[in-house]
Amino acid sequence: MIVSLRRRRITEEIRHRGAIRVVELAEIFDVSEMTIRRDLEVLQESGLLTKVRGGAVRAEKSAEEPGFITKLSRAAAEKLAIAKAALSLVEPGSSVAISAGTTTWAFARLLPSIPGVTVITNSISIATELHSNHPELPLILTGGVPTPSGGLVGLIADTAIESLYVDILFLGVHGMDPEAGFTTPNLAEAKTNRTLLSCARRTVVLADHTKWRTIGMARIAPFDAADVLVTDDQLPDEACRSLQDAVGELIIAPTETPHAGEDVPFEEVLISS
Repeated sequence: MIVSLRRRRITEEIRHRGAIRVVELAEIFDVSEMTIRRDLEVLQESGLLTKVRGGAVRAEKSAEEPGFITKLSRAAAEKLAIAKAALSLVEPGSSVAISAGTTTWAFARLLPSIPGVTVITNSISIATELHSNHPELPLILTGGVPTPSGGLVGLIADTAIESLYVDILFLGVHGMDPEAGFTTPNLAEAKTNRTLLSCARRTVVLADHTKWRTIGMARIAPFDAADVLVTDDQLPDEACRSLQDAVGELIIAPTETPHAGEDVPFEEVLISS
């Protein structure tokens, strides 16, 4: 394999996995670990990844916050698989809080199939989706100041949430890292998410494999704040081992569509599912 093609493939592997080890890349491309380290040096200089001890992680700025539509097409098949797996955790008649996010949006679309639920959310997109298609569903929108990704945050949101107590929270995150925990690029969103955590009897984090080793500027909570973490089957083995030791329960959702590992519009995933 020519050098430029190998380096492009390395970049793609890290973009989809979030992180990968030198030894794994050496096996994938059948080259020496020294060759891979040289590749990583070049790719880091180009801003395409960040080297860490023993491997590399996706290069993202800790304060960078992509918009809702951009994030929705990232790992769309995995998001849908996570949403389906998470649905089994909701009991009929529950009060369900759902934070802003694209994976939580995918989950919210399925939630009306559970009878008697009441939904509390700080997401404009989730509230719009539910009210437009299920106007009979009891729905509380917190209010607040919108973020670039459509979450409502700040004093108004926090005050509304503090007055509530819910059975279960489904929390979306920007990144998950063994040292940083669950993070987001938005300081106000981190505060609002912590307020959601404080008012929930049980917390379920929904995070696809691309969130692994991604770190946002603001910390939401450590891994042990999650009673359950639902992720997808593209998560690296190293990440699974780390998370199993840190969260209450780890659920791996099987991705069964032909778009696994691809960035495609969410509608394409629904059609092929």
